[in-house]
Amino acid sequence: MQHSLPPLSALRAFEATARLGSVTAAADELSVTHGAVSRQLKSLDEHFGVALFTKSGRGLVLTHHGERLQSGLGEAFAKLRDSCTLLKHEVEEAPFTLACPGSLLARWLIPRLDRLNQALPELKLQVVVSDAEQPGQPETSVTLAFFEPPWPEEGELITLMPEEICAVASPRLACACQNADPATLFANKLLYTASRPQAWPQWAAAQKLNGSTLETALKKGQGFAHLYYLMEAAVAGLGVAIAPRLLVEDDLNSGRLVAPWGSIETPARLCLWLPKHTNARRSEALVDWLLRELKG
Repeated sequence: MQHSLPPLSALRAFEATARLGSVTAAADELSVTHGAVSRQLKSLDEHFGVALFTKSGRGLVLTHHGERLQSGLGEAFAKLRDSCTLLKHEVEEAPFTLACPGSLLARWLIPRLDRLNQALPELKLQVVVSDAEQPGQPETSVTLAFFEPPWPEEGELITLMPEEICAVASPRLACACQNADPATLFANKLLYTASRPQAWPQWAAAQKLNGSTLETALKKGQGFAHLYYLMEAAVAGLGVAIAPRLLVEDDLNSGRLVAPWGSIETPARLCLWLPKHTNARRSEALVDWLLRELKG
């Protein structure tokens, strides 16, 4: 015959009362009312059919049956507390791994990495380059990337900001265009990355520019494997590049590049993706920091 265990909350109330020798002290430790502890103790008496405490003056003392129960529960709850403490320590001390595409890592996160580590030293942050701008790397705590629909079905996706792309050029080349008319760009060599072939068409469509003219200009343009090379080509005056505004903002602020033709919003979003195993409390601090940094 199997015997059901009494509720864990009742056993916890009994263990605290027996250890502390007071219902009031047990209630304080458990952050509940005196009456709640008393009701839990009464439910145990009814469950076992015997009294576990007896009154002694203003206090309580264990009965013989109570001592039998306390001897086992004291050790069990001590082991439970130790296990929980060890697990919490292990989780909080484990490195927090942030995966990030190389272009976003090099052009936005690394210049801010020292500020991030100073603001959140408890994260013990480790940064790795993601293989693609999609989640799924093993042993990764979170992934920071630009995501486009369809959104990942698993885990949690936290949107940080919409993606904007802009056409950028060296100040000298931009001056040679004479005005901010987007149509003037097609007279220049168009630069792009192989990983974002849709960027120029998205930009041209938003500017209501002729698609066939763009297609002709792209055939005369030049592609680059990485955004870093693309930006250096633009700074050198080799043509007009298309890139996420977030990744060229520092260059625009410093005057290395200019973007007189404006920006357009794409369907993509800068997001932080959290797999199911990620510690939510630790990731919340990172989300708050990212939002502050992006607004700044």
